[in-house]
Amino acid sequence: MKSKGPFIVHVVFWFIIALIVVMAVLYTENKLPIRALGITYGVAGVINISIFYINYTLLIPMLVKEQKRYGLYIASIVLLIMAMATLKTVVATLSPDTILKYIDEQGRINYQPITHYALASIFTSGFFVVVSSLLKFAIDWFGNERVQRNLETEKREMELQFLKSQLNPHFLFNSLNNIYSLAYQKSDKTADAVLKLSEIMRYMIYESNDSWVALSKEVEYVQSFIELQKLRFKDGAAVEFTMNGEIDGQHIVPLILISFVENAFKHGVANDPENPIKINIIANQKILHFSVTNKKNNFNKDEMGGVGLHNVERRLQLLYPDRYKLNIVNSATHYTSELMLDI
Repeated sequence: MKSKGPFIVHVVFWFIIALIVVMAVLYTENKLPIRALGITYGVAGVINISIFYINYTLLIPMLVKEQKRYGLYIASIVLLIMAMATLKTVVATLSPDTILKYIDEQGRINYQPITHYALASIFTSGFFVVVSSLLKFAIDWFGNERVQRNLETEKREMELQFLKSQLNPHFLFNSLNNIYSLAYQKSDKTADAVLKLSEIMRYMIYESNDSWVALSKEVEYVQSFIELQKLRFKDGAAVEFTMNGEIDGQHIVPLILISFVENAFKHGVANDPENPIKINIIANQKILHFSVTNKKNNFNKDEMGGVGLHNVERRLQLLYPDRYKLNIVNSATHYTSELMLDI
């Protein structure tokens, strides 16, 4: 759909021109009959409008935008101005009593010199050429900016959807591996794991489609994920989950926090009571502080982070530009992810 902005600009411009003409007619001392006014301003108006739109719709698009023939464009403009000024002068010469005649302060009838009228016609024609050029380039520039912004927005949305589409299968793949492990062991926890996974997938598929979700919902999702992971271990996973501050009424981009928790379970030691996975959330009206620390698993040689953290960092760059801080500490024994968000 084309923008109505250019049409409105044109309407406003010609309204201002018409208003100036009306004011000039009303407040001039040289009162002319209606017929004379019609010929004087009607003919001049048609010629000026022709100048404006010949330049606006033909010369600039063809010679400047398409062919880049700037010298030919300048020559065409000069020819257009001279031709239209000549046409006005010829009309004035043929109708001097209508166009050139005026009454001076003493009430005497005089005629404006034709050379003065010709120079004024050149100036007026040049004015409409300049204004039409400025409007054309300004409207095209703003139009191009709007198109560019729309393209950037579409590109950004496509990238976000792509990252999110990678994140969901990534999580599902890891969760199914865990459930497979339980089923292989013929664990009684398998049914509970499948039920918990279905609850988590319901959130991922239906509730996380909005651009923003309640922080409380995202925290519940993280807690459900932790409960699902605990089912993998005979004695449960060693997890310390602490939450301080206010999460009610706060909002966050969905599926931002989960990758850090998932990373801790995948690459860390989750069943050591002396080195539990520590997950801490501190929230207030302005800042969310989220951290995850886990003991490193020396038997897991996979690169820390993987697809999940790479994707979540890219999403942070797109959705929280200059509004987040991510610190990763990878020591010899422990791995810590610390995220601070302006919410």
